[in-house]
Amino acid sequence: MTSIEQIIDDFAFLDEWEDRYRYVIELGKSLPDMPEAWRTAENKVQGCASQVWLVTHTAGDPEDPVLTFDGESDAHIVRGLVAIALAIFSGKPASEIASTDALDIFGRIGLIEHLSSQRANGLRSMIRRIKSEAETRLPA
Repeated sequence: MTSIEQIIDDFAFLDEWEDRYRYVIELGKSLPDMPEAWRTAENKVQGCASQVWLVTHTAGDPEDPVLTFDGESDAHIVRGLVAIALAIFSGKPASEIASTDALDIFGRIGLIEHLSSQRANGLRSMIRRIKSEAETRLPA
């Protein structure tokens, strides 16, 4: 998987929005296909116009577990947004995920203002879901 640092660097080299959209779609194509058995109502992210599924895996210290995510969407551009979100969050401790401002990162890339309001709302829903997954795994 491409790191978020690499994605930010790559965006800096792409001047045209057509090129940036193509890059987002390419990132989505790099995601592994999700097993059909994981495409359940429980794994579906609510609040997305497109179909988005997210599966969380936990490992390591029970006090601050490392979370990895699998995600997929039926829409090419949204699948790319899923790939960027996974680059930001996957493989990090729950405490770090809970404190990460992903919308700031998407803003620095310059993506938020170029998304339709439906896609931006869906992105926010996916980020909320990931952060909630992290927060529920931290001690109260």
